[in-house]
Amino acid sequence: MSRIIVAKPLTRESFAEFGDVIDMGGGNHYPINGGRTERFHDLATAEATGSNARVIVSLARGTPYEFPLNLTMVERHPFGSQAFIPLSPRPFVVVVCHDGPDGPGEPHAFLTAPGQGINYPRNLWHGVLTPVGEPQDFIIVDRAGDGSNLEEFHFSHPYEVHLPEGAKA
Repeated sequence: MSRIIVAKPLTRESFAEFGDVIDMGGGNHYPINGGRTERFHDLATAEATGSNARVIVSLARGTPYEFPLNLTMVERHPFGSQAFIPLSPRPFVVVVCHDGPDGPGEPHAFLTAPGQGINYPRNLWHGVLTPVGEPQDFIIVDRAGDGSNLEEFHFSHPYEVHLPEGAKA
């Protein structure tokens, strides 16, 4: 039996308890390069702990998922944060869970606005990269180093994640 979750629009306020929203909103911006560039500053903090830890930047191409999404697993990274920054103006779904007494708690789902990215702090349970509608390219900022930086949790019963009314898959 699936449990249904409807994704909410991603905003700084709605996502604050789970991590950082990376976009050109907010008040911390200023001109650089002789006023020809606007810098949106300090949008997220990259974390990298453990032996030989370092922050790395990667690229990924994600294949879209069918909706409603059958959510059976979430993951977390004990040694580092993980950011996903889209390179195209397409939305993607973000699933996150607080830590519960026996693993992740109830999932929360968000739908990004085109161009929004996110940063998960270390140890936050989250779903996999979930593009909507068509393939999408991302910049990933996360941790490399010694030790396994991946822990997975498989739910005993799946959740069914729906897009909000009017959103197109």
